[in-house]
Amino acid sequence: MQLQPVDVVKNISPDTFRSAYYSPKKPLVIKDLSKQWPAYSKWNWDHFKTLVGEKKVALYNNVKSDAYTPINTADDYKTFGEYIDMITTGPAAWRIFLFNIFDHAPELTNDFTWPEDLMKGFVKKYPMLFVGGKSSITHMHFDIDLSHILHTQFVGRKRVLLFPYEEQHKLYRKPFEVLSMADFSNYYQNNGTPNYTEFPALKQAKGYEVILEHGDTLFMPAGYWHHMEYLDSGFAMSLRAMQSSLSGKMHGVWNLFGMRGIDTVMKKTAPIQWYNWKKKKIYKKANEALAQS
Repeated sequence: MQLQPVDVVKNISPDTFRSAYYSPKKPLVIKDLSKQWPAYSKWNWDHFKTLVGEKKVALYNNVKSDAYTPINTADDYKTFGEYIDMITTGPAAWRIFLFNIFDHAPELTNDFTWPEDLMKGFVKKYPMLFVGGKSSITHMHFDIDLSHILHTQFVGRKRVLLFPYEEQHKLYRKPFEVLSMADFSNYYQNNGTPNYTEFPALKQAKGYEVILEHGDTLFMPAGYWHHMEYLDSGFAMSLRAMQSSLSGKMHGVWNLFGMRGIDTVMKKTAPIQWYNWKKKKIYKKANEALAQS
């Protein structure tokens, strides 16, 4: 992989943000954006446990989905309080995905402000909390609705790999899915190299790498591939904004209601044949991308 660091600024003017990062779809870390929010110092495990500790949440392990697994199928359930106790006592490779804590504790929305000076189109009904134990992994994917994301880390550190949407075939994207066939787990422990023998096109994939710490806000442009590993037990909040273009919005709608539906039906009706067709298509596209590099 050909990786470069993500640009980091303490703060940035709206004009500079839009011209240098939003419009060209380039990721950025803003260090001080969240420091003006009460959430910066107020949000911690004890606070959340007090507010929603009794709520049951879906948990996900580190196992990559296979050819037969419907998207976003939970691996276990616990109360939020039980989960916090588990991940704060040691490494625990379990994470919570898309937990809308604000439905259960709406007062938390008073602890941050929507940065509409940077971009418009925020989906204010759906701020999301992402929580993971140390060593838990969010496997390489892009967000299905193709929104722009402001992802703020509040507790713990997180290692993030990022790739533009256009690198999809070098990343071995599964047809009709938002996932990569390649496994990037602990890639950095092997001199920063995943399995090039099985996935040779990864050598030519151009992307970014960054470690997020308390208060860091990562701008992930629409369609960006991302892989995240929790270096510590921690949590982050994502604020989503729809793309400004009609074509971008329609692409997201198709992914949600067309592409995903087709994949779910085929996994149920002809899983083996569907997987074999996908695998053939994946390597054909990857080899073509590799030949053009």
